Amino acid sequence: MIDRKEIIDVLSGYDLSEATVGVLASHSALDVCDGAVEEGFRTHAVCERGREKTYTEYFKAERKKEKLIRGIVDSADVYNKFNEILKPGNQKKLRDKNTIFIPNRSFTSYCGIDEIEDSFRVPMFGSRNLLRSEERGIERDYYWLLEKAGLPFPEKIEKPEDIDSLVMVKLPHAVKKLERGFFTASSFPEFKKKSEAFLKQGVITREALAEARIERYVIGPVFNLDMFYSPIEEEMSKIELLGIDWRFETSLDGHVRLPAPQQMTLNERQLMPEYTVCGHNSATLRESLLEDAFELARKYVEATQKYYKPGIIGPFCLQTCVDKDLNFYVYDVAPRVGGGTNVHVSVGHPYGNTLWRKPMSTGRRMAMEIRRAIEEERVEEIVT
Repeated sequence: MIDRKEIIDVLSGYDLSEATVGVLASHSALDVCDGAVEEGFRTHAVCERGREKTYTEYFKAERKKEKLIRGIVDSADVYNKFNEILKPGNQKKLRDKNTIFIPNRSFTSYCGIDEIEDSFRVPMFGSRNLLRSEERGIERDYYWLLEKAGLPFPEKIEKPEDIDSLVMVKLPHAVKKLERGFFTASSFPEFKKKSEAFLKQGVITREALAEARIERYVIGPVFNLDMFYSPIEEEMSKIELLGIDWRFETSLDGHVRLPAPQQMTLNERQLMPEYTVCGHNSATLRESLLEDAFELARKYVEATQKYYKPGIIGPFCLQTCVDKDLNFYVYDVAPRVGGGTNVHVSVGHPYGNTLWRKPMSTGRRMAMEIRRAIEEERVEEIVT
């Protein structure tokens, strides 16, 4: 792990009056860039060839006499593969731009946790050491952290033979790097049937299946709580709820649009839905549940501060479902900007807007924190 002091040394060579907000051009990059330009920063996107036009053409920034009149991406690097960002020369290009880098899920997936921890010598807004906790199955993953925090999460089923009610089987997709090869089952025979079908289709691998996490299925709606923790706030709450989103998943959402008789006519390849996220939508909670949501966040923040010092910095997302008795269960945690925050772009969200009295996206909130830290000469407290 790169020592935080080393990153502070890098920061000492920056001209923070010319700071640039940088991001890997995927996942939540539009939210990051939109929020950054709203707060007066230049933006830089690191792209992969073949998928760069969103950032280098369609949302490219146009400025006249320094005034932004269109778009949000000021500059970009285009590499053959995302992980070329890790080359020493390419990291130097970021440092030469006085870049404060915003990590997202694409960054950790395409570039690798080990390399980010040990080799990426660019100041990152957020908690570098916490990124690893998102990897299910490691010694101190987010389930371990949830347990330490005393937070509710779906019951784990130790082995497939123990399945006696509906469960969710969690494992990575064999082909789609960022996605999931999840499936449900209500018995061991159904587990075997579905897993063999997915193996045959190449959706999952036997190695991943052997390491899969099996959880009791919580029947209820899903709410992704887009939270924010400010280590430099001194007077108001350090914990903020900026918004809530939920997912569109293929081919699951296509299945639920079909009447039951049509579902029964699907062939084997069509019959079992996949849970590939392809979009998000905005949501709110009934007000009587909001304090429960904040309590989840408080416990998570305190656990990170105890077990992953310095703890969470900036955005994090608690992915929850709510059962029939209005109990929350945390089924996933993103210790960085969530994947659904693009629903906030430009317009914000009712909660963030209400709190800050202006359109407040997660991207803009991050930029506000960076701007405040620069003005108060406390940037070393928000980067790792």
